[in-house]
Amino acid sequence: MLLRTRFLAALLSAAVAAACAMPAVAQSAKRGEQAAKRPQVSRGERPRNLDFLFGALKLAPDDTTAKAIEERIWSLWTASRSDTASLLMTRVKTAIEAKDLDLAVTLLDGIVKIKPDYIEGWNRRATIFYMKKDYGRAISDIREVLKREPRHFGALAGLGLILQDIGDDKQALEVYRRALAVYPRMERIPDVVKTLQEKIEGRDI
Repeated sequence: MLLRTRFLAALLSAAVAAACAMPAVAQSAKRGEQAAKRPQVSRGERPRNLDFLFGALKLAPDDTTAKAIEERIWSLWTASRSDTASLLMTRVKTAIEAKDLDLAVTLLDGIVKIKPDYIEGWNRRATIFYMKKDYGRAISDIREVLKREPRHFGALAGLGLILQDIGDDKQALEVYRRALAVYPRMERIPDVVKTLQEKIEGRDI
């Protein structure tokens, strides 16, 4: 329980930072600035780069290397390639900092409408719905993320949390395992999987 509480606290704390062009599992406060300084990736290069990075993520020899690759992946995911979407995301940040989650949702509604292929718009709105305990809408947005990027380990981790909250530990375990299949060294998830596995196996005996 303590491990899960810490995991949840870390995810929700980082969700606020996510509005600064950072994902729900972000750790570095400078990620948004770093992403802005990187050269823009063309539409054709983006899928190839992601495929390469995900291949490297699976084979990362240590946590430091894995984290660096994770940062590169997030930098591609958070790049909207739209001035309007980027401006709205800045306003989302301000709204979350002011604890105005309803306004943040309204702004994200606009983002997913004008840029439906921008998966981070869906992902961040899902995070806010989770914070509001609107699990139905959170799951719906997570499905939109995974429809566009099945390897989105952040969305998978968020889905696992929701499933735990509604008491579906078995399904949560399956989802967490999917996340680990993509990102074996994902922070905290291996421990959550171990805890859930012990709990479910103990229950089934």
